[in-house]
Amino acid sequence: MRHCRKIPIAAQEISEGRSKIQKSAIEIRGIPAAVWGSRSEKVYIYAHGQGGSKDDAELLASVVCEQGWQVISFDLSEHGQRRHEPASCDPRRAILEFREILLYAKKCWDEVALFAVSLGAWLGLQSFRDEKLSDCLFVSPILDMKYVISNIMRRAGISQERLKQERMILTPVGQPLFWEYWSFVLNNPITKWETPSRILYAENDDMTPLCIVRNFAQKFDCDLSVMKNGEHWFHTPQQLDYLRRWIKSAVENRR
Repeated sequence: MRHCRKIPIAAQEISEGRSKIQKSAIEIRGIPAAVWGSRSEKVYIYAHGQGGSKDDAELLASVVCEQGWQVISFDLSEHGQRRHEPASCDPRRAILEFREILLYAKKCWDEVALFAVSLGAWLGLQSFRDEKLSDCLFVSPILDMKYVISNIMRRAGISQERLKQERMILTPVGQPLFWEYWSFVLNNPITKWETPSRILYAENDDMTPLCIVRNFAQKFDCDLSVMKNGEHWFHTPQQLDYLRRWIKSAVENRR
């Protein structure tokens, strides 16, 4: 492992079955993060989804650390330790932070891969489009943010013209829509992705239709697995067991 100066805040051991996973809290340019597992030459960057946090990486770490990897996870703005930060409607900030994490990972490990969930997948695609990482695992990825936001606007009866004029609109379900965010999405479709990737999609995913995922997988030569009767958020014991087995198989059979 490359020499890397870390800023330890705390360290603990996470029990998983009979094994224990070391977890060290660090800070990267003001971003709360965690490093999981014993020293290794290779690491997965874990990108959580909406409402998640860096601690969600525990399941991934419980699988890949036994296979010689480490995991680095971090909190997006308004999530985890940063949940009280002022709202940020511009994905550009998140992308800059993703790149800070990648820069740190490249300094500390020889081999860097990505594991991204839902919104974290879309931000990872935006952030690392010009990179070729060693591997990528996407779980319930949002691959077409224009489709997602268009659906929200349609259901709420909000036109693009109105959003542009008002700049921010709170939908009836309490979800804010921002013109700056929408404008970024319109101007930044995913057109480039060179990292070898595997996708786990749930049959009952209500965020992204299977046709979008299949088109993405075909365009960028990704392996695609579909969990029958699965949901966008893997949370039941059966779903989590399926996810563990998929991760284990994906890491063991990397291309």
